[in-house]
Amino acid sequence: MFELLTTEEMARADKLTIANGTLGYDLMKTAGQAVADFMRQRWTARPVLMLCGPGNNGGDGYVIARLLHEAGWPLQVASITDTASLTGDAALAAADWDGKVVAPADIDWTSPAIIVDALFGAGLSRGLDGVAAALVTRVNASGLPVIAVDVPSGLDGNTGQIDGICVNALHTVTFFRGKPGHYLHPGKQQCGGVHVCDIGIEQEVLGDIAPSTFLNQPSLWKPYFPVPDQQAHKYARGAAYVLAGGPFESGAARLGAMAALRSGAGIVKLLCPAAALQVNACHLTEVMLQKADSEQDIREALSDMRVTAVLAGPGMGATESTKLKVLKALNAQASIVLDADALTCFQSAPDVLFSALRADDVLTPHPGEFSRLFGDLLEKTGDKLNAVRQAAKISGAVVLLKGDDTVIAAPSGQAAINTNGSPWLATAGSGDVLAGIITGLIAQGMPSFEATCAAVWLHAEAGHLSGPGTIAGDLVVALRQACQKWWTIEKMT
Repeated sequence: MFELLTTEEMARADKLTIANGTLGYDLMKTAGQAVADFMRQRWTARPVLMLCGPGNNGGDGYVIARLLHEAGWPLQVASITDTASLTGDAALAAADWDGKVVAPADIDWTSPAIIVDALFGAGLSRGLDGVAAALVTRVNASGLPVIAVDVPSGLDGNTGQIDGICVNALHTVTFFRGKPGHYLHPGKQQCGGVHVCDIGIEQEVLGDIAPSTFLNQPSLWKPYFPVPDQQAHKYARGAAYVLAGGPFESGAARLGAMAALRSGAGIVKLLCPAAALQVNACHLTEVMLQKADSEQDIREALSDMRVTAVLAGPGMGATESTKLKVLKALNAQASIVLDADALTCFQSAPDVLFSALRADDVLTPHPGEFSRLFGDLLEKTGDKLNAVRQAAKISGAVVLLKGDDTVIAAPSGQAAINTNGSPWLATAGSGDVLAGIITGLIAQGMPSFEATCAAVWLHAEAGHLSGPGTIAGDLVVALRQACQKWWTIEKMT
């Protein structure tokens, strides 16, 4: 279940299911049953405040209330609209609830132990105001556990953005597939734990909808992950070359090179200036070294047809020389991963870089580097997912925008949101390791979008495995365990 659906795509899934013979009210009853079951699995019967809105999300609330009441749970149901004004399936659900419905002003705030937010869900297209905003303010101030139905009210299900105020949920129960807003900040923080429940919508509707946004889970890239066969040799597993800077900035490139090797590349070679050969030789055993002082040296080294991926940027310096070396590397047949200085050196001329990129090249900016290449694109869109998609289209390459909610997008529009981020990755050199993992996977023949997604997941797993006290070098070591964890998942599935 790694597909993510926009609110419009989810509405399409509902319509297709109804057109195939399932009653809309039956879908609503199944959704309400899923939430009621979720609550009964986690808590014993206790007083619930059910908050219902004017649409189908409110209808879900009436179904949940009826089911919990039948199970012996004390209920207080409040609505921000007169039930007589409800239409369609929501009206049917309200009619099946034979208990009392109070206005927000008449809520007894001393009795509830749990609050269920069934006010708006994903159907809201504007910020909360008036009675709804005042009610959500009171809910958030209550300190009570809140269960949000579909999405917390006030949250944009497509972007994760909040216009004003939003319910702060402990858990969010959604249906069929998650939405991008569940996993993008700041909405990610408002959702709490996200639980996707089956309500009887058939998988076949996805063929009609053709979603282009995904959760970054192993199932997304599993079919593409490189696994050597019994007759594999080092060049069969790919050759990754890493461009390095001078002796005092060489550590970043070494981290990238070791990560490329640890992620499975059969051979990794560091191309560095003559002045950095000795310091690199003192630190590296498995990685080969080659002198490369000039753009011509880079061109000659990368003319080797066995080279399948190149990493440029870490520790190279944001200089004109780096720019020229990167442009020379972009003329090689191998895919290239650009990070750090290889991005910053083009901040005054991003179009020069974009014109040289290909669809299987990868850019790995953090937010500051993203703004240097793409200006205020992120601020203008107010939507990380859309901004990265646009950046991939503008640049013509795969773009990874780092963060706890890392987004990866391809020029085709395909995009993924990562969810297993680790706070222990916030350390100097962590990004160099990530760039190296991407390079190592691409070197083995993995498509660039899927390689980038897999690298982000493995990188985060390495962070979790390393834990407190992690430095970048620890991530390279933990990468072996992360790969073994992935391989265990692969064999079990």
